[in-house]
Amino acid sequence: MNATVATAVFAGFMVLTVVLGLLAVRGRGAGGGLTEWSVGGRSLGTVFIWVLMAGESYTSFSYLGAAGWGYNFGAPVLYVLAYMSCGYAIGYVVGPMLWAYARRHGLVGITDIVAHRYRRPWLGAAIAVLATVCLLPYIQLQITGMGVVVSTISYGAISLNWAYFIGFAVTTGFVVVSGLRGSAWVSVLKDLLVIVTLGFLAVYVPLHYFGGYGPLLHRIVAEKPEWLTFPGHRSGGLGQVWFITTTLVNSLTVVVFPTTVAGCLGARNADALRRNAIYLPLYNVLLFVPMLLGMAALFVVPGLAGADSNLALFKLVVDSLPAWAVGVIGVAAALSSIVPMAVFMLVIGTMWGRSVLGAIPRFNRGAARSASGGGGGRATGGRQKLWSQLVVVAAGGLALLLTYTAPTTLVRLSLISYEGMAQLVPMLLLGLVWRRLTMYAAVSGLAAGFALVCVLVFGGHDPVWGMNAGIVGLALNVAVALAVTWLGPREAGDDRPDGEVLALDGEFPRGGVPAPGGPVSTPVSR
Repeated sequence: MNATVATAVFAGFMVLTVVLGLLAVRGRGAGGGLTEWSVGGRSLGTVFIWVLMAGESYTSFSYLGAAGWGYNFGAPVLYVLAYMSCGYAIGYVVGPMLWAYARRHGLVGITDIVAHRYRRPWLGAAIAVLATVCLLPYIQLQITGMGVVVSTISYGAISLNWAYFIGFAVTTGFVVVSGLRGSAWVSVLKDLLVIVTLGFLAVYVPLHYFGGYGPLLHRIVAEKPEWLTFPGHRSGGLGQVWFITTTLVNSLTVVVFPTTVAGCLGARNADALRRNAIYLPLYNVLLFVPMLLGMAALFVVPGLAGADSNLALFKLVVDSLPAWAVGVIGVAAALSSIVPMAVFMLVIGTMWGRSVLGAIPRFNRGAARSASGGGGGRATGGRQKLWSQLVVVAAGGLALLLTYTAPTTLVRLSLISYEGMAQLVPMLLLGLVWRRLTMYAAVSGLAAGFALVCVLVFGGHDPVWGMNAGIVGLALNVAVALAVTWLGPREAGDDRPDGEVLALDGEFPRGGVPAPGGPVSTPVSR
């Protein structure tokens, strides 16, 4: 009976998810082009940008990993709160900066920005491949996380394999049709459920199991004090230096993550992004709940080991709540997998459809032409959108296949995902604010930093000297980029005046705002 009720609740919400995704594009027609599909027509306001970016950051990790880290290690898990809040502060400046540059030149993703800045279409394709390597593991992790959640809240009635497929099918179904706008609409439902369920659990679990927060906290201090200080309990050296360096490198990385950039480019204006950066840290307060409940589970369900520790929060839920409540909480956790998975798949599809498989805009010394409607006219935009949608299905299908057949393959790659993506910071951000950075310097720095990260991580040296390996790779990256810029080969003179490289305040330096969907061209200075 419990399984039937919980499964029925879950099924009902999955149908609602697909319907919301389809309603998101009602009245907009099927020919909206790549810009409408990939960045919502650059028309999303503050609320939609807020829920969309919260959806990207609040994944299944928030229900599983955060509670699991709290259960296993304790204090080191607080790095999540630190880097996200610092990242939003950086995003207050960087988000409008990226939005203005992309809007002015009709660009729809991180690969477009890189290709346009360095005037090398092949460089955009190379970044698409690198970013895919770093993003695919996240799709698999979301599929896996959703499978674990659904199987648990259905009391085992839905097998892991079927749960994996449901996650893939629901996500692919609405993202192929509705794109970023559909993800934003589903994020509204997801965020409402997350706020309600975590708010309820924050009150219910301490009262039900311990008689209140006072007894719970006193018990943790008395019996588990090592969970409250660095480096935590058997964390492998995740001490203060690791915490600081991880917060620094992750806060820089999160603002250039392809999914974050996609959210930024979907904004209606720069002010929506600034307001979003102010409000998003409030959402992070909810992350304290699974972290604390993970430590509470130490006393209720002791002895969880390995991957089972990620179920710490759901063990508390399934054992004490009625089936319908278990179903609702499970839906909130499942949507916390579906929304970010949708954006990951959409971004991979856009990168490949735009920069690898589709028609690539030709950039040269004289001028750079592109079209905000999809890259060079209606026909080209339609072709790129079709390629992007096909890649969405292929990327999700590959992640699903590897989840079934080789579950450790992408998980192994996930070790370098964030630290690897960090190496794009100099190429993207330094390149936009400093025109002298050459293509040779940017590529050399990226190659050196990424290679060092791979050596350190796969060699078992992360942390290295107590520091996050990503910050070590980033330091080498910047050093090499500066050295090659000053000592290496110089490129032909950049024809763009200073204002054409970047609008620091998120406004257009000259020429006004191009009409959404219309052709945009870069002015030629000589």
